[in-house]
Amino acid sequence: MISAASVKQFLHSFEIQRRVTGALILREIITRYGRHNIGFLWLFIEPMIFTVGVATLWSLIRSHAHKDFPIFAFATTGYSSILLWRNIVNRCAGAIAPNISLMHHRNVREIDIYVSRIILEIAGATISFVTLSVIFLVLGYISSPDDLLKVCFGWALLAWFGASLGLTLGSLSERSELVEKIWHPVSYLMFPLSGAAFMVDWLPKIGQEIVLYFPMVHGLELLRHGYFGGTFNYHYSVAYIIVCCMCLTFIGLSLVATSRKSGEGK
Repeated sequence: MISAASVKQFLHSFEIQRRVTGALILREIITRYGRHNIGFLWLFIEPMIFTVGVATLWSLIRSHAHKDFPIFAFATTGYSSILLWRNIVNRCAGAIAPNISLMHHRNVREIDIYVSRIILEIAGATISFVTLSVIFLVLGYISSPDDLLKVCFGWALLAWFGASLGLTLGSLSERSELVEKIWHPVSYLMFPLSGAAFMVDWLPKIGQEIVLYFPMVHGLELLRHGYFGGTFNYHYSVAYIIVCCMCLTFIGLSLVATSRKSGEGK
């Protein structure tokens, strides 16, 4: 049976964790964006500009051949989702080295730095995605989502995938600089396989089997199922992406837990 003292200790620890994470998030915002111009607004305006540019380019290229295709909704769901998980991993890779001085504070741990960056990237990508969806909806470029719950669930799974992969690669990058150098070209190679520019159903059978090995494809197909409803045929497994995220989370947390010991041993 849980005692009152245990509950009190947990709440005290949680409050410390909340303050540490909040302070690290504010520090990251100021360090990354500063106090000049529009400051932290770049957190979500930058991905918005990229997504709008891609959606506009696609609409100009394919407007005559595919008049009824929901190009703005397709681009918004695809490119917002890839920016979500890829930016998380990019920010986690090599995150400890520039913040090594913070490790002298008793309440700051490696996991706090990763968590603060993950929260910041998820917040920025989510604000960008929601804002673009509302703007396009008001302008009449897209229709309202068919199933908002599926959209939110798919987005949450993609965020979890990015966070778990970020923890894993972030910890590995602290052990070897080669990991971060390899990740950047690999992330670009993963772009055409992420599902951002296609639906799985459009591919031949062998192509479907290959891309469905990538967890983010399942999350994006689920998100688009919620967005478009019965407009397309979808291929995804919620169980598969959850299992992949659980495995990556376990590996990532295990690597983070041993990172301090490895650092002290150097």
